[in-house]
Amino acid sequence: MKPLTIEFIGEEHVVEPDRAFTVGRDSDLIIDDNPYLHRHFLRIAADNGMWWIFNVGSQLSATVTDSSGQVQAWLAPGARLPLVFETVHVLFSAGSTTYDFTIRSQEDYYGPAGSALNVIGGTTLDPIPLTSKQRLLIVALAEHVLEQSVPGRGTIPSSADAAERLGWSMTTFNRKLDNVCDKLDRLGVDGVRGGRDRLATNRRARLVEYAVSTRLVTKDDLKLLP
Repeated sequence: MKPLTIEFIGEEHVVEPDRAFTVGRDSDLIIDDNPYLHRHFLRIAADNGMWWIFNVGSQLSATVTDSSGQVQAWLAPGARLPLVFETVHVLFSAGSTTYDFTIRSQEDYYGPAGSALNVIGGTTLDPIPLTSKQRLLIVALAEHVLEQSVPGRGTIPSSADAAERLGWSMTTFNRKLDNVCDKLDRLGVDGVRGGRDRLATNRRARLVEYAVSTRLVTKDDLKLLP
């Protein structure tokens, strides 16, 4: 097997097949000293002739996509996923900060998705339609992530800060947030529906991860903001 290359904030790390590579607060790839981040969160290792990414954390999840953003998976604690594309992007949030890094392989088991469809949990879906207000809400939450010159880390604003950024009342913002999360939840996107076991912060973070990783919103959408 050929080695992998992991890119984070302009730095490259080469991963050889004979050893595992960890990502976290105190790992081979030290993401940040963020106390909400696990010491060892993700592990990348070769097994049975393939590269895999494992979530070895207990609380956080990660969003994994191909280079096109058309194939997306949610990597929950305890889950693992084969790295079958030449380029894979990984996004995750810890507290109010979202991080992303890229995994590049010299072996491309499958090419990028060629159709304009999203694949979520093994289900193929049509492109997700958004109202202008729903798109604006997502862009406001993802603003700091989208405007990075070098991908790596970005902050997610509180609901109050995002509402102020848009000139909306908190009632309007929360209603729009509920609507867009309910829409994505009905389409099978995990982690966006609120509840007693899912705080609003986690819901906003998951919404940003999904929207950015699947190109639901892009840097071009920043011009929509006031």
